[in-house]
Amino acid sequence: MTTVSRLIDHFVPEHYQLFIDLDRNNRTFRGKVTLTGSLLATNSPIILHAKDLTLTAATIDNQPATISPSNNDEVSLSLGDLSSGAHTLSIDFSGSINDQMHGLYPCYFEHDGSQKELLATQFESHHAREVFPCIDEPAAKATFDVTLATETNVSVLGNMPVKTQTEESGKLHTSFETSPKMSTYLLAFVVGELQKKSATTKNGVEVNVWATPNQPASSLDFPLDIAVRSIEYYDEYFGTAYPLPKSDHVALPDFSSGAMENWGLITYREIALLADPATTSIESRHYIATVIAHELAHQWFGNLVTMEWWNDLWLNESFATLMEYLAVDALHPEWNIWLDFSTNESIMALRRDSIDGVQPVQTDVDHPDEISTLFDGAIVYAKGARLLRMIQQYIGEDAFRTGLKRYFADHAYKNTIGNDLWQALSDASGKNIENIMNTWISQPGYPVVSIERDTSGVTLTQEQFFVGPHESSDKQWPIPLDHGTSLPELMNSPAITIPTNEPLWLNRHDSAHFITNYDEKSRDYLIAQIANGQLDSIGRVQVLDESTMLARGGLLESSQLIPLLQAYRNEATEPVWNIISLGLAELRKFIEDDNDAEQKLRKLSMKLVSQQYSRLGWAPTKNESEEDTKLRSTAIALTLYGENKDAIQKARQLYDSNPLENLDPELRPLIISSVCRYDDGAVVDDLLDIYRQSHSGDLRQDICVGITSTRVPEKIDLLLESIKDTKTVRPQDAARWFVYLIRGRESRDKAWAWIRNNWEWVEETFGGDKSYDDYVRYSASALVTQKQLEEYKTFFQPMLENPALSRAIKVGISEIEGRVELIERDKHTVQTALKALID
Repeated sequence: MTTVSRLIDHFVPEHYQLFIDLDRNNRTFRGKVTLTGSLLATNSPIILHAKDLTLTAATIDNQPATISPSNNDEVSLSLGDLSSGAHTLSIDFSGSINDQMHGLYPCYFEHDGSQKELLATQFESHHAREVFPCIDEPAAKATFDVTLATETNVSVLGNMPVKTQTEESGKLHTSFETSPKMSTYLLAFVVGELQKKSATTKNGVEVNVWATPNQPASSLDFPLDIAVRSIEYYDEYFGTAYPLPKSDHVALPDFSSGAMENWGLITYREIALLADPATTSIESRHYIATVIAHELAHQWFGNLVTMEWWNDLWLNESFATLMEYLAVDALHPEWNIWLDFSTNESIMALRRDSIDGVQPVQTDVDHPDEISTLFDGAIVYAKGARLLRMIQQYIGEDAFRTGLKRYFADHAYKNTIGNDLWQALSDASGKNIENIMNTWISQPGYPVVSIERDTSGVTLTQEQFFVGPHESSDKQWPIPLDHGTSLPELMNSPAITIPTNEPLWLNRHDSAHFITNYDEKSRDYLIAQIANGQLDSIGRVQVLDESTMLARGGLLESSQLIPLLQAYRNEATEPVWNIISLGLAELRKFIEDDNDAEQKLRKLSMKLVSQQYSRLGWAPTKNESEEDTKLRSTAIALTLYGENKDAIQKARQLYDSNPLENLDPELRPLIISSVCRYDDGAVVDDLLDIYRQSHSGDLRQDICVGITSTRVPEKIDLLLESIKDTKTVRPQDAARWFVYLIRGRESRDKAWAWIRNNWEWVEETFGGDKSYDDYVRYSASALVTQKQLEEYKTFFQPMLENPALSRAIKVGISEIEGRVELIERDKHTVQTALKALID
């Protein structure tokens, strides 16, 4: 891979005067950018980024300049013997509006029977160059004055408040106030027909939530409340006021990512922002709250202080992921959000980070095509957040906040590297955070701490934990043991011995990034604590999740999960039930070819949940807790998996007697799934019609979850072909449809064949997008046989030279190899143990 030079090393931008005239009807734009900055070398051309743009004229210091395109999305401007120092460039350019969901693109919606659209931008990570010539690197911070020429009678939004709006020659000219110093990837604008609701924070920041007019106005209330209170929380927590006068939050009908933290103009998928009181589930509202809190954390961590280069992307994303939980916990402590952290971020990180070849949190990037590979949610977001949570616990909350306040005070409007953050936290805590954290972020993987006991006490040893084939490793980590007083605070060596005979429980807050392979005495103690209801909820989550990981890695027999699961028979906490469901799902891959064992697993699932199913039923009771409302869906899901005839009949009865939008949003995807699973396929066509016509992101998602449960072969074919039909499935949702189908037992083979037969379409549609390697990763997450492994290698290995796919392919091969090996190793013992269960 060729290393691309950093253009800021040659020319440093200071200010952009940007005018763009949008011609939506002809799918084009034209513009003029005037850029002032400093050339660092004498007798050198000025090189800018420009991709798929036509540059029609250029001047340097008001003198006509020569335009010379070059490689790597670059264009060279030259004018004789340029001296170093300040220069002003002026460039006329034009470009095209396309459907790629990056750069400048349209978002389609229907309102009052008419087809309409917004125009929106998505510049992260390196797509600003597709709209105007610039230095498109995060360290190239500059101020911006932006003017847009658009059609009239539309809303025009930018990073800053509107300064002036005038009509000239039949077009609306909107100029925005000058921005603070910011990176090009954070510049943004949205144009089109929008509605809004507004509020003001205690410090006078105007907060607006925007959506297209086909969305109910009531769906803007919940996100507006969360946005206002999140800004107020961060103002106080960071000790640095929100840096801009306004904060816009815009729901886009078409958006590749979940959300994007453009400074002052955050864009979202509709389903990640809008909460219709009638159709949005509790779980979806919690998700929306965390997304808003995440993006608002970026307004400080990422926007005000920005990573110097993409190898430190984790500085943005890991921190924002941690802060979303801190903020939501402060806004809604009754949600017990840290349990969700353990059941979401922690599990995601542990599973992916156990595969040989996965990237470390901090990963070098030498070429723009590699940048998209960094956005691995399990590593840069989840693992990074888990490591920051580990340090927060290690140094204490007061020192953590003090360090952050110093960090923002020292680096506002600048760029940083990871060591700048570690230094601030070290100064605040008096501990050497740099040595600890640089080990964790630079090394992929994590340790398993094994406990061995003899008459002299216990010995703890650490080694890297792997699932599947791997190279030998001698990596070591400084591990915060979080046990109490009998063990050292930090395990800094390969092994330690402690003179104790007590059972141990390590990592009691589930914040440090390791798992524990307990000795028999400690394991029996923890299981007894679980059965007796004496271990706290995070501990109950942790023990079961770590046991599934140990089974995956061959340190436990997978059959040992069966008696462990039975210790949870009296469980009543909803997040813990999510892990129980996950543990039961772990066993399903071993019984696909053994009907007797499968029936036993179905009965076990139903038996474990029977107490909660009987208690909660199908209808909410007055004043029940949100936790019980969420738990009801888990109880019903496991009962339906158990093929309970009454439950299957109840789902059908509810489906037949209610319009979909009137079904309980907590149960709607389960009801649809059950009906589709046991129906002859006729319902699939009806549901596809509703999916096409609905404006509700919640309802469309529930249909997607449910309809992909069909077992009818020709309907599976229909759903797969619908993925390419943009009138049915928006490109932003294609990956969701594919992953549900390839993970379905009855649809797996057809989906795997479909992705190979339609790869050219995937490449054309998503080749320049961050979601491109999703299809590689999702395929690897579902394949279970040696034959499928060989097919995966045959199909994807020729693409290893593609930097956007290379890492995902290598990790995917290791992931499938590990799964095939695990099934072969433990299938017989799991099937035998299940068959031995007494009904």
